[in-house]
Amino acid sequence: MKAQDIIQYMESLHDEDQQQVLMRFFKTAPGDYGYGDEFLGIKVPQTREVVKMVAKDTPLEEIPDLLMCPWHEVRLCGLLILVWHFERMATKRLTYDAVAIKKRDEILTLYLKYAERVNNWDLVDLTAPKILGHWLMLPSVLGDSDYKTKTLDELAASPCLWKQRMSMVCTWKTLELGDASWCLRYAEVHLHHPHDLMHKAVGWMLREMGKRVSMDLLRDFLNRHVHEMPRTALRYAIEKMDDEERKYWMKYEDSHS
Repeated sequence: MKAQDIIQYMESLHDEDQQQVLMRFFKTAPGDYGYGDEFLGIKVPQTREVVKMVAKDTPLEEIPDLLMCPWHEVRLCGLLILVWHFERMATKRLTYDAVAIKKRDEILTLYLKYAERVNNWDLVDLTAPKILGHWLMLPSVLGDSDYKTKTLDELAASPCLWKQRMSMVCTWKTLELGDASWCLRYAEVHLHHPHDLMHKAVGWMLREMGKRVSMDLLRDFLNRHVHEMPRTALRYAIEKMDDEERKYWMKYEDSHS
């Protein structure tokens, strides 16, 4: 399906009341992180239904037009179509298939090319783990593990908040697959980040590391960094611990900025 047809259909779903709700929720007022973002007022399940209808008939060359659209929900639709294509090339059976590897690399390259259009936390969180994070754990002809690390390092060092969040949140998938190294690396990189959205991302991924890989790895990280962790990151990281252990770590909270 053509991008313009998708955009026209999604514009027909415009809901003014929901639009106002989403604009407040995603902080679009002047000075907020989402300033300038425009919404149609379409809920995520509705967007997913659109993706379900059009994904298999929408070629990759149509995605840039969706990602360049000012409507937040249209960009999400384009990104979720990329996820749809990537996941179909990332099944266990196709892990080492040459055609699938090339297709995954193509999708990853397109995703990174338009990374600045993935410009709110929901767009990052719904897509970075499933595309970028999964790619880290799969064969690629673009480069080896050093190339993958360089790719994430460049995102982490970018002045763009959303690229920085990608480098952290994408590790959710690597954790799901049992590899904590990416999470640990970028949790340390972003530990002193000034923005609360990154404090949340760091704490969230550390919590997932404890849940999915090793609680001892989480405790080791906390032992090394608890005195310098932002309050929000610490609270997110220890959220799933039992009450007694949470209280132990929270005694350090007053020392955090």
